Amino acid sequence: MTATIEQRTTTGRGNGIFALKSFRRGDVVLVGELDATPIKNHSHASQLSKTKFGFHKGLSSKFNHSCDPNCGIIVNDTGGHNVVALGDISAGEETTYDYAMRNYAIEHFPDACICGAPNCRASITGWRDLPQQRKDAYAGFVAPYLIEIDREKTASSAASAASAVSAGA
Repeated sequence: MTATIEQRTTTGRGNGIFALKSFRRGDVVLVGELDATPIKNHSHASQLSKTKFGFHKGLSSKFNHSCDPNCGIIVNDTGGHNVVALGDISAGEETTYDYAMRNYAIEHFPDACICGAPNCRASITGWRDLPQQRKDAYAGFVAPYLIEIDREKTASSAASAASAVSAGA
């Protein structure tokens, strides 16, 4: 198998993952392979379902976060996160994704975001903290359990509001 990505040192962000070939929208940059060790939430943990967290093997944990990523996440048949190109990526370009594409809440990154994107949110946040416009822009490239959690919370809020209205009637 020919290598398509490699780990390199970045300026000011430690290590990152760089493309060794060009990718087009939808191309798999890295197949996510899960480590079988169960864990609790952690700064490099991926949310794997509404309640489960885990680590990926290999280079998965070396992808840097960006508030303006060139990759997204698609959950594969094993539950691992494939890193997939959001658009064209040139050979030599750093590949990044928004950690909000995999985790509903992020509580383990207290420092400011250093992605340098013009639309940087100033902190690494989870899916729950993204504006709807950003969520819509990521459609098809996020873990499906994030959308399910949003639906459940929306339904719960609507039920609470309806209950409050009927109680006040």
